[in-house]
Formats: sequence, structure tokens, C-alpha cells
Amino acid sequence: MSERFDGARVLVVGAGVAGLAAATALQRQGADVRVTESRPAEEIANRGELRAMGVQVLAGGHEPAHLEGATLVVTGPGIPEHAPVLEWARDRGIPVWGEMELGARLCDVPYVAVTGTNGKTTVTGMVASCLRAAGLDAVACGNIGHAFPLAALEEHDALVVECSSFQLRLQTSLHPKVSVLLNLAPDHLDWHGSFEGYAASKASIYANQGADDVHVGSLDDPRAAAISSAAPCPVVWTSTRDPDEGEVGIVDGVVVSRVVGSEGSVGPVDADRAGFAADAAAAAAAALSFGVDADAVRAGLASFQPQAHRGEVIATVDGVPFIDNSKATNVHAAMAAIERVRHAVLIAGGRAKGVDLSPLAEAAPNLSAVVAIGEAAPELLALFEGIVPASGADSIEAATARAFDLARTHGGPVLLAPACASWDQFTGYAERGDRFAAAARSLQEVAARGGA
Repeated sequence: MSERFDGARVLVVGAGVAGLAAATALQRQGADVRVTESRPAEEIANRGELRAMGVQVLAGGHEPAHLEGATLVVTGPGIPEHAPVLEWARDRGIPVWGEMELGARLCDVPYVAVTGTNGKTTVTGMVASCLRAAGLDAVACGNIGHAFPLAALEEHDALVVECSSFQLRLQTSLHPKVSVLLNLAPDHLDWHGSFEGYAASKASIYANQGADDVHVGSLDDPRAAAISSAAPCPVVWTSTRDPDEGEVGIVDGVVVSRVVGSEGSVGPVDADRAGFAADAAAAAAAALSFGVDADAVRAGLASFQPQAHRGEVIATVDGVPFIDNSKATNVHAAMAAIERVRHAVLIAGGRAKGVDLSPLAEAAPNLSAVVAIGEAAPELLALFEGIVPASGADSIEAATARAFDLARTHGGPVLLAPACASWDQFTGYAERGDRFAAAARSLQEVAARGGA
């Protein structure tokens, strides 16, 4: 049964999407809820909705007084775990939960939990598609956009939960039937403080699993594999090569299972998108481990439609393809995208999140030029100096035009794979990708008019 909160006085930290979802779920379960927010009241988009629910919004900055009478604090994933408001709560002995903890306590149906540095959203969507193809009422939730606590209170047969490292950090109750760790590379080090802290957060996804559960790990990523090897439950291994007995892998562009009871082909993969082979293998392994048969997995993978900004060609101008991989917000994802192109002009840059960008230089043989944007532009220009031609641009529109000119000279595609977060110039990676696409299509229109 879903946990009740009758009589609890809960302070929710943050009035964004996660805060609104947490407040809604808690109130439905009987809690007296208040929300504290650092922004002034006029900047809170959800303020009217919260007030209509009868939730008091304490705007303009967190204060110790906001904790008076609170018996529980629930925080959004964007709040660092050592933020003063959370330290004040701990000093007073008030429990501090994140979205995953709240969702786990509310959920009474089996669920798959997916984490990793890259590919989380794609694999979460793939697994949900496979479960639905098997006739289950299954939805994707968590970091994918539909909050886990709200999904947990809905009527579903199963959930597939995308878990970010932020969300995993403040949970102790998550107990998925199947957990998945896709890969592991340095990311969000400004938030976690170290790679070790980031890795420990990811590892917590399987902490409560046991003999009746399954963990899905990747043999393609040694760092992730080392963590998956310590799972306290059976592990199904995946890779992008011909799998051994008990594994799921890729043979000639087809996902193949050699897991006992589900041996055989479970469908082709989209070989043109970076990372999709690994994603499909992991999703198939997770769905099979959940109990879905191979026919449903095959149907689910075939019907899955990836979200935008994950490697699609959004325009072709004078023979130059424009590839939007704005979701490549770290070095690991950008490298995967670059590995699939030749002679590309790379648009990269943004907020590096404390991560070393120097591994990008290893991808130079696949690049003909680099156009750098955002806060990381100086670092990228220095990184590629003397390796490939590199120049800066003040906007994504200017970068797109500059990259097009270079691509026409060198004969390769224009690839947006920033290796950085977007928050220095955009509201998110989606806006960055949308503006890149709009700029490319504008060039396409000009070309169609004969360059007029």
C-alpha cells in the first residue's frame, strides 16, 4: 500500500516542476505542505497552482524559520545536498528525502529503474514500450518528465523510472524489480564534488535489491561494469558485440539474447544514431528480466520513437546534413556522437559542470573544424589549437552559419554535440537544439531560394 502522510507537516524545497509534483503527491496522501523557494514570488510559474491547492509558498529565499513545525523535508533534484536549507533540516533532526525516496514509498507496483551517464531517457522509453507491447499498462516516469511520486499514485501495472544521479543521492528505499546501469563517465562533478561521489550515487540504484531481482550491467564500459559487479542480485550483462551465454548483445545490427528462456533475435537497431545499439541491448535485457517475452520486446523496440535532440538529421543544405545531438551534455555523449561521423564540423560548448573537456581532442581525427560557444569556448579553442581549425561564435545562430560555411569546404556534416550543459545561454538542451534546428532550416530556405 502507498504510504500515507496524515498529520505530517512537510516542507518542499523548490517550487519548480519537481516541487509541484512532490507537493501534489504529499497533499493527496494527507500531508500539510508548505513550499520554500529561492526565487521571488513573481518569478514562480507554479505559484498560482500551488496556492489553489492550499499550499503556502514561502518565496524570496530559504530561511531557517521555514522549517518550524516541519516533520519532513522533500527536496527537488536541483538542490545540492549540502545546501544550507537541507543542512538546517539535518541539524534539527528532520529527515530529508528526494523525489526517488518519496516515489519509492508511494509505489506499490513493480518497477524498472534506469540510470547511467547517457542514454537514460532513451532506454526508459524503450523499456516502457516493450512492457506496453506485452499488454501491461506501463508508463515512463522520473527524470524523463513525469514525476515518480505522481506516477506511483496512478493506476498502472508497472513503472519504468529514469533516475538521475541527483535524484538517487537522497534515497534509501528504492527497490526496483530490475535496475539498469548503462554507463559511467565524469559528469555533474560541480554538484557531487568528485567522481567517486557521482559513482556512489549511481550505485545506490541497486542497494535494496535481492535474490529475486535483476540488475542489468554493461560490459562495454569498464567503470560501470565494476559497479554492476557488486550488485547484490543476479546480473544480466549487455554489450554491443556477439553475446555469450546469459548475455544480450548485438549481431549484425540485430539485438540477440542468449539469456536462458529467451534465446534468439529480438529485433534490429537504428545504427545511425549514436549509442542506440547499446541502448537497445540494455532495454531488451531489462524487459526480458522483468518477464516480458521476446515477441513483445521485438514489437516494443520496433514501435519506439526516440525523443528529439538525440542525433537526428534536422536539415540538409546543399548536401550538408545538420545533426542535432543537443542532449549530448557531457564528454561521454559527445564522443559517442563524434565517433559516428567523418569530417564533421563540431559545434560544442556551454557550461562544463566542472568536467575536464580534454578527452574531446581524441576525437579530432573525425573532425574537420570546431565552432565553440558559451562559457567553455575559451577552453575548447585552446584544446583544439594546432589540431583542427577552431573558432568561436557568440550565439547558436552564428555558430550554425559559421559551421555551414566550413562544412561546405570540407565536405562533412555539421554536428551539434556540445559536451556541456546549456544553462549559460539557454533554458535547457531542448531550447539549444530547437534554435540550432531553426537556424539550419533558415539556411535551407535561403538555399531553396537560390541564395537570395
